[in-house]
Amino acid sequence: MKNSRIAGAVFAAVVLLAVCQLFVGCRDDAERRVLLATTTSTYDSRLLDFILPVFTAETGWEIDVISVGTGAALQMGRDGNADVLLVHAKAQELQFVADGYGLERFDVMYNDFIIVGPPGFIAHNEDVDRTFMAIVENDLPFISRGDNSGTHIMELSLWNNIGVDPAATLSGYLSVGQGMGATLRMANELEAFTLTDRATWLSQGPPDLVIVCERDAPLLNLYGVIAVNPELHGGINAEGAQVFIDWILSPATQELVSTFGVAEFGEALFFPNAQR
Repeated sequence: MKNSRIAGAVFAAVVLLAVCQLFVGCRDDAERRVLLATTTSTYDSRLLDFILPVFTAETGWEIDVISVGTGAALQMGRDGNADVLLVHAKAQELQFVADGYGLERFDVMYNDFIIVGPPGFIAHNEDVDRTFMAIVENDLPFISRGDNSGTHIMELSLWNNIGVDPAATLSGYLSVGQGMGATLRMANELEAFTLTDRATWLSQGPPDLVIVCERDAPLLNLYGVIAVNPELHGGINAEGAQVFIDWILSPATQELVSTFGVAEFGEALFFPNAQR
């Protein structure tokens, strides 16, 4: 009887030790995971597929990505549902930090927006105001992302610059609430115009659309990275967020970003501009 008790105690201890090790392992794994809320353009362009495996290999940290519009990503930060944000609506990002939801905003990279549409309606040019006015004057169809993303915010500001409410002015204005890839496909199917970031266009642009406006100064597209304020919500992985920020702003990663797209498209899809 005594021996059976000892055997039972040893077995229980072994099981308890295994369970403890299992949960400690799970806890350690969770602690080394970072939740990144980012815009669809970094996802649809496949930039994240290019750089995040390197991040994990170099740091040992894993990234869980949620790809949404910038407005939704910022809201996730406000709600404490992300550790770090990689987004592209600078005024809103700075307000996010000023309101105390983020610690600090850092420039990461930039590319530009372009206007695309069916050929034969608008000549290629570098004047975004003229292009938008041509769409209005000819009542041409326009597909808006309509999702409070950085691209949608930029589009609305461009209409505002020429004093036009597109929803009230254009008979073919559709606000679709979709990501950039889906919006491009819809514009292609409906032979409509839309605003897109160049990276998503180069990686997913439908063949029936052409660039009608590019290179104008208002079309600059800036990306920033922000750690969510851990003091506002429990469970924010502040350490992991900082590891990611330090990594993406490092010279080696900035160089890596500058190479993305060159081999496949003959040009970089993003241009690094980090400053610490």
